[in-house]
Amino acid sequence: MISRLTSDRPLERWGLLALLLFTVVAVAGYWTFALNPQRLAAAPGAARFYAVSFQFFARLHILLSAAALGAVLVGRLRGRWIPALGAVYALSFLAEHVGTGFGFPFGGYEYTGLLGQKLGGRVPALIPLSWFLMALPAFVLARRAFPGSPVRRVVVASALLVAWDLALDPAMSYLTPYWIWESPGPYYGMPWINLAGWFVTGVAIMAALERLLGADDVQRLPAAWMGSYYLVVLLMPLGMLVAAGHWPAVAVTLAAVGALGWLVRGAWNEAVPLPSESRGLESHRALAEVGS
Repeated sequence: MISRLTSDRPLERWGLLALLLFTVVAVAGYWTFALNPQRLAAAPGAARFYAVSFQFFARLHILLSAAALGAVLVGRLRGRWIPALGAVYALSFLAEHVGTGFGFPFGGYEYTGLLGQKLGGRVPALIPLSWFLMALPAFVLARRAFPGSPVRRVVVASALLVAWDLALDPAMSYLTPYWIWESPGPYYGMPWINLAGWFVTGVAIMAALERLLGADDVQRLPAAWMGSYYLVVLLMPLGMLVAAGHWPAVAVTLAAVGALGWLVRGAWNEAVPLPSESRGLESHRALAEVGS
């Protein structure tokens, strides 16, 4: 999955590989100890290590994901992506802050202290960042797959966010207590309104990205890397569900991601030009203008 096909730059490939290795180790630790607590009782040193690592593995996963994506954005867009980050952070924080306070648009829920410092007393500061980390690759894939249809790409990109939550919520709320639902719903404790809230929030986020990232910016980003990154980030909650044997959630997530992946398959039809190729194209255009 991680090869020169995902990116022409070693730093981007190594960032994705580091994130993948961390995810595999974290899921293996969850399977070994969280699902088999008797092993911790037999090894006091492992118990102390796991108690600390459990508090930080989700935070580290978000930060490593941010570092991997940030390397791509800085290397290819310089600082032009920062307004997009600010907009997505603000919109997702607003949705989460209203949601944790009034139960809309996701249903009633609250975050525990496992994700660190909270903004406004209710929303962990890392949560809006995590929205951006998956919203951007979803947007890039949809934008590249449907360059002439803004409505279709906003809908598909928002659906890709919802597909992520099909694994995220069971793993991080049902299996582990990162947030708690006020009134448990039918899908691993999650109420159905949460999916509608994710989609509506996704539409608002994708509309903002439409305004703040132009076609040239999106074209500079490697679609294959973005698709691989989306899958690697998804692997954390999906791997936890596999380890715990929650196959209905695994099947639903894979079906949704597979169907949406088929829709955005056209994103890989256009190769991202290398810097030398881009300069060559610009030179050809300049010569053509002079000749005319």
